[in-house]
Amino acid sequence: MKNNHTYIIGEIGQNHNGSVDLAKLIVDAAARPIHEDLFGLTLKPMDAVKLTKRDLKQELSKTQMDAPYNSLHSFGKTYGEHRAVLELNDEQHYEVYKYAKQLGLDFVETLCATGCLSILKLFTPDKLKVASRDLTNLPLLEALAETKIPIIISTGMAGKQELDNAIDVITKCNSNLSILHCVSQYPTQPQNVNLKTITYLQKNYSQFTIGYSDHTIGIATPTAAVAMGAEIIEKHITLDRKMKGTDQAGSLGIDGINRMVRDIRVMEMSLGKEEIFIEDGVKSSRVKLERSIATKRAIKKGEIISENDIHMLSPGDGFKWADKNVVIGKISLVDIPENEIIYPALIK
Repeated sequence: MKNNHTYIIGEIGQNHNGSVDLAKLIVDAAARPIHEDLFGLTLKPMDAVKLTKRDLKQELSKTQMDAPYNSLHSFGKTYGEHRAVLELNDEQHYEVYKYAKQLGLDFVETLCATGCLSILKLFTPDKLKVASRDLTNLPLLEALAETKIPIIISTGMAGKQELDNAIDVITKCNSNLSILHCVSQYPTQPQNVNLKTITYLQKNYSQFTIGYSDHTIGIATPTAAVAMGAEIIEKHITLDRKMKGTDQAGSLGIDGINRMVRDIRVMEMSLGKEEIFIEDGVKSSRVKLERSIATKRAIKKGEIISENDIHMLSPGDGFKWADKNVVIGKISLVDIPENEIIYPALIK
């Protein structure tokens, strides 16, 4: 991981339920600093939020748009009406973008059709995201790549051939590319996660930034992905997992956001460097808990110390057993009681 920092994206998606005000409240949750009370740490919050822009004229067939949508999570009588309610227009996306930037967050935008590029007349997202379903939409990938904005793609519905085709199209004019391992199952069952795809991507696509887009329940999997070297984590976020909407239940609520970001930021601090050494913070414990050469019996002044006279006791501020030859055969300069540490000043 570069600089031991994970780029965490809070995916708002359609969890705003068609409301700019609700979207802003979710942005507030993503921007809130994270505190770890035991060690008194204030940790960096999420790095970015993400919205999704659809062009309904380029979204679904007429049959699908007109199909009745009878669901507890429906916002319209037909699926087209439902999708229209959940769609923010360009100006509303711009409003959420400005709000996120004011709070110090990056803004990532998923554009689902070439018609969605109209938002670029108002603002330039920090990154563009390609939805898993659009990895084979090569005309869209080409149009997004031509913007020169950094691009993130997810592998949720792709095998190697689909991924390679997408990379070939994008990198013809845009090499600033990140690849997220993803499984497009909502929620993703544990046996289907296959986090080892992360290391596969690192080995086979090392020229790109590798991360993980998570659809599991909970926070253990994205945290584990960071331990495996994922440099980007994407996770759905909301204000209340019980709100109306198909993605709400599979998202992180306020407490979940806090716990996931806390655990990832602590994980970053925990990774360290690839070597073995004694940490400064361990030194006091080492003195208290390690063992040193001590007397097995009371030794009188002038006696020569033998191996049968010594054993190991705490504290650990004296000779170690590896140094026993420094003690054996030496003369005691004073009376040393039984079960006391033999320090250098006591022998010659």
